[in-house]
Amino acid sequence: MAMMNDGDQDEFALNNEINMTPFIDVMLVLLIIFMVAAPLSTVSVPLELPGADAQAQTLEQNQLILSLDKELQLFLGDQAVSKDGLEAALNMASHNNPEQIVFIRADEKVDYGNVISVLNTLRSIGYLNVSLIGEEDLN
Repeated sequence: MAMMNDGDQDEFALNNEINMTPFIDVMLVLLIIFMVAAPLSTVSVPLELPGADAQAQTLEQNQLILSLDKELQLFLGDQAVSKDGLEAALNMASHNNPEQIVFIRADEKVDYGNVISVLNTLRSIGYLNVSLIGEEDLN
């Protein structure tokens, strides 16, 4: 608690002002937490993923996530890509490293044949490490 000396008095009077330093410290810590947590959120392409029994895994920020929505549009991360431009986009995102794992998210309404078509495209351009992403089935 802050104290003031009035000069004339031998006793210290209480200072009724709020000490802002701890408040600012807490706000800066919260700001840092939000700055670190914001990029860690998953891809923002809205999909209804099918359920899976597998144990939930966390994705790192630099993972290649390829999404296929119910209109059969491809997204690498948040950016829409065409099937023809997929190879260039993957090479740029992975720094020409076809050994990197490509995570595939597909809407549950997408036909199995379309998912296989995307897998065939990935195989033809050299990306053989593929993992499928599904929603955690809580039942």
